[in-house]
Amino acid sequence: MRLRLFAIVLLAMIVSLASCTSSSKKQPGVQAQKKAAKTTPSQENTDVDFDAFIQRLRKAVAAHDLNTIAAMMTSDFGYSLNPERSGDGVFKFWDENNIWPEVEGILAEKFVKKQDYMVSPPQFADPSLNYDGYRAGIRRINGSWKFAYFVNG
Repeated sequence: MRLRLFAIVLLAMIVSLASCTSSSKKQPGVQAQKKAAKTTPSQENTDVDFDAFIQRLRKAVAAHDLNTIAAMMTSDFGYSLNPERSGDGVFKFWDENNIWPEVEGILAEKFVKKQDYMVSPPQFADPSLNYDGYRAGIRRINGSWKFAYFVNG
């Protein structure tokens, strides 16, 4: 008899606690996640597809996956300002001038909006800083993100 009463009381407590926990904790958790997502984005641009693009590009550059990187670039990809160079020859240029570590480093930085581009590092987007180091630009072309340039100077 005591065991049966104990089992009933225990079952009633479990049911009541389970229902309290699920209804009261889910709502604030979801709201807190939404608020956190709005206040702490990984990039200034909140497009999920941009975040996926940049993560894929970072992985491809780290692995020196030339086919994947090439597929993510514009056909007129800019890779030198002085002299001006674009299009074919970018990977040879990066190899000959040991640019790969710079590409990885700049792509690891936060991207911010500058005109029609998402650029990195953020200092490049601030005209008061006169930033003239390495920088990367990504832009949306026909609905898809494309790696448009990586230059120095």
